[in-house]
Amino acid sequence: MTLNDEAAELQETVKQYKIAYSVSDYTFPGEALIHDVRFDDAYIHVELTDGRILSIPLWWIPSVNNAEPEDRLKFEINRSRTMIVWDPDKGSINDELRIEDYLTARNS
Repeated sequence: MTLNDEAAELQETVKQYKIAYSVSDYTFPGEALIHDVRFDDAYIHVELTDGRILSIPLWWIPSVNNAEPEDRLKFEINRSRTMIVWDPDKGSINDELRIEDYLTARNS
């Protein structure tokens, strides 16, 4: 088999499909700003302004995991909407959760 025969054979096996949607039809993540926060028994669910919902296991955040459920609710969202802050003067938790830390992988 010659090189031209191999190239012709490869061209015959290549399938082309119609693209149903262009890249401009897709939605990609925007800024990661906090819209709302809720808790269940195992997770803190952070709804972002672009529609994503990030669910973080409570055991990842020991100060929140070991607190009473009512103290978990004593948080504030900072002005730039990038952090969840627990003030120790308002409950038993003294911690800050930067949403960016949970959106990107970290090499420890």
